[in-house]
Amino acid sequence: MRKYLLIVLCLVVGCTTTNAPGPRTEFLSTPEMKAANLPFSDAVRAGKLLFLSGKIGNVPGTMALAPGGIQGETRQTMENIRAALQRYDASLDQVVKCTVFLADMAEWGKMNAVYTEFFPTNKPARSALGASGLALNARVEIECIAALH
Repeated sequence: MRKYLLIVLCLVVGCTTTNAPGPRTEFLSTPEMKAANLPFSDAVRAGKLLFLSGKIGNVPGTMALAPGGIQGETRQTMENIRAALQRYDASLDQVVKCTVFLADMAEWGKMNAVYTEFFPTNKPARSALGASGLALNARVEIECIAALH
């Protein structure tokens, strides 16, 4: 049983048959995030996976949410995700999983209409849930995992 668990783990994280160390893990943050002393990383690169922290629809460089309600915030959230992916040499077409947090599940349809514009071909696996008290009173927050080349 232990042998099979090790094989599955190696498939997930990319083990080799030598005694070399496992995949490198990098904790990534922008200079602005470091200066703000936030209690999380912007992203974490672990082997061939990039885990983005949740993004909200704030206008870059500000604490102001994009105008336009759930659709405006979703569009800005996705643009913020695109920018973060590009910052770490990845792109939206490499996203394999997203988790969507909504302040009001009744806004699902409006959020989804914008979200799907950003994934016209390959649709990532996705989970969604209602949340209370998102940062800055945002309507939506989305976190993503990308598979790197």
